[in-house]
Amino acid sequence: MPEIIFNGPQGRLEGRYHHATKSNPPVALILHPHPQHGGNMNNRIVYGLYQTLARRGFSLLRFNFRGVGRSQGVFNSGMGELADAAAALDWLQNANIGARGCWVTGYSFGAWVGLHLLMRRPEITTFIAVSPPVALHDFSFLAPCPASGLIVHGTNDAFVSEATVAHLADRLARQRGPAVMCRTIAGADHFYRDHLEVLVREIEAYVDRMDLPPTRDMAP
Repeated sequence: MPEIIFNGPQGRLEGRYHHATKSNPPVALILHPHPQHGGNMNNRIVYGLYQTLARRGFSLLRFNFRGVGRSQGVFNSGMGELADAAAALDWLQNANIGARGCWVTGYSFGAWVGLHLLMRRPEITTFIAVSPPVALHDFSFLAPCPASGLIVHGTNDAFVSEATVAHLADRLARQRGPAVMCRTIAGADHFYRDHLEVLVREIEAYVDRMDLPPTRDMAP
């Protein structure tokens, strides 16, 4: 997983990139939790998403938002981080011309940023939102949600109640057009202590259900 440095709106951004071994793979951007609460690209949930999608043949980029690790800049309450995510997606797409799909995935604060990005970038085809912080941030901008996706939430999340996430998922599931699924993990807290393997299985099952077309082997 090569380390990369790319230009963001406030300076250099630090990331880790995985390039799939077959041509024209789908791409996925993975966004980490809140920078002011210890969130970074090496978070165990973020890394679990990264490994899971790598096994499913994606080219992947995870990176540190501004002010985290070696990324330059200062925290900007979400909108600056959204601009960082847009710059990261530009880099990922430029490295994968002809990708067969474009996914955005995020955990907690990263899920909120990722869904904002989804509303601004029509090339995004699918999302995965792990523990979206519905009680802490406004999600009314998803009106309607323009892409299919998966929402995953733990029943023992102390920060965001199961009912609030279920309300969001139900609202999105009722809309016409792209299908939004919601999966709950019994007993899981916000950090998926002792439940990371279950989360990974849910993500794997969803990716397999999407039935991505096969990639082509790279020319020697």
